Amino acid sequence: MKNILVTGGAGFIGSNFIVHMLNTRADVALINLDALTYAGDLANLDEIKSNKNYIFEKGDICDRTFVERLFEKYQFDGVVHFAAESHVDNSIEGPEAFIRTNVFGTFTLLDVARKNWMAEPFKPKASKEANRFLHVSTDEVYGSLGPLGLFTETTPYAPNSPYSASKASSDFMVRSYFHTYGLNVVTTNCSNNYGPKQHKEKLIPTIIRKALSEQPIPIYGDGKNVRDWLYVLDHCKGIELAFKKGRAGETYNIGGRNERNNNQIVDKICSLLDEAKPRAKGESYKQLITYVKDRAGHDKRYAIDASKIENELGWRAEEVFDTGILKTVNWYLNN
Repeated sequence: MKNILVTGGAGFIGSNFIVHMLNTRADVALINLDALTYAGDLANLDEIKSNKNYIFEKGDICDRTFVERLFEKYQFDGVVHFAAESHVDNSIEGPEAFIRTNVFGTFTLLDVARKNWMAEPFKPKASKEANRFLHVSTDEVYGSLGPLGLFTETTPYAPNSPYSASKASSDFMVRSYFHTYGLNVVTTNCSNNYGPKQHKEKLIPTIIRKALSEQPIPIYGDGKNVRDWLYVLDHCKGIELAFKKGRAGETYNIGGRNERNNNQIVDKICSLLDEAKPRAKGESYKQLITYVKDRAGHDKRYAIDASKIENELGWRAEEVFDTGILKTVNWYLNN
């Protein structure tokens, strides 16, 4: 049995990852470290909370003493690091929390892992040779694309928000621990996730929530900002593969090959809601769409080339947007 530390496991992607792993792997115990800030909810893990291979520890990844105690207690064989402040709007209003959690928190985890796993640079301690640190990051570190082209693992970093700058900084810290100390690290950079359990502040849950409550559905600017949408379970499977089979020191981009602009997203969701839960007067939810002042520094387009993880590790996104968004809307209607 391997003990794996999962940070931020009460959040959207982390909770989906824990449930997926415990439903498919009997050879791992997952220790979920989460501070339970506004974006973390243990209800996301209700279905596995009694699983004998699951343990929850409440704490802050920036608290070095606490993190050191966890490493001593559980003798982790690996770390899957989700914990992060992640909402761009919040980073514009209050960037300090993003620097603290995303940069200093990642550093703390890396450094404690290094001291527990490495005898000296490039020499793991006995029985620690296979221990791995997987860092979950975002495509936003690459900046904004024009109408053509895709982000690859060699695209130069050009973060444009305090959030993406903090994630870029954490990516560089992970890279440095591989090149300086030989720590066994892998980084994944994903496109926009969607699916069950996503926090209400994000675009797709906001559209659904506002529509069902008969409120204006806010869309930034002209609604033409493009994102590559990745169903959360596909992302979790990609992370599992990268953690298990990825090459040490490498980065793997994980994207859904499902580019949509915000107008297309809101149009599709409203159409699904019109069919599943019609409005009382028979009008379309599309009549609630309202265009609002654009976000400061709003990147125009993100799109990922996932060829590397597809070709090297055999990963494929199983959901296209039309199937994934139907599952997502149905989940919110039922929850």
